Amino acid sequence: MSLRPPLTRRTVVIALAAGLAGCATPRPRLPGEAAWSGRLALRVDSTPSQAFSALFDLRGSATQGELQLSSALGQTLATVRWSTQGAELQRGNETTRRDSLDALTTELSGAPLPVLAMFDWLQGRDAQAGGWRVDLSAHANGRLVARREQPLPSAELRLVFEQP
Repeated sequence: MSLRPPLTRRTVVIALAAGLAGCATPRPRLPGEAAWSGRLALRVDSTPSQAFSALFDLRGSATQGELQLSSALGQTLATVRWSTQGAELQRGNETTRRDSLDALTTELSGAPLPVLAMFDWLQGRDAQAGGWRVDLSAHANGRLVARREQPLPSAELRLVFEQP
């Protein structure tokens, strides 16, 4: 005897509608625009420690760009946009704006994240980013790991990405 209630047509339709409503379709790439997608995992050794993983779609450049984070099912979790005028984070109907991308990511995670350096790293170039060291030894296989020991809190960022 099953303890699970039977699935009704209405339950299935509601579940499918909710799933489809949350799906994100990245905007098409513009000619000459740098763009990468893949998975990322971030661990910040703060108190308490924080860990986060998501699918990512990164496009643009260090001066103007967009980073979209999505769940494994394609639901948009957050979109970060930046330009020389500042940075903003959009989560659902909430928007947070700050003067810089570093200020925004520090507020969110407790540590400035190397989003701008990721453009170089994803192209296989070592770039300095506020104490972050990148290991590009697996870049040809679509993987990289970046670590920051100083300033505290220490952090680790892992990327698995598709080559453009």
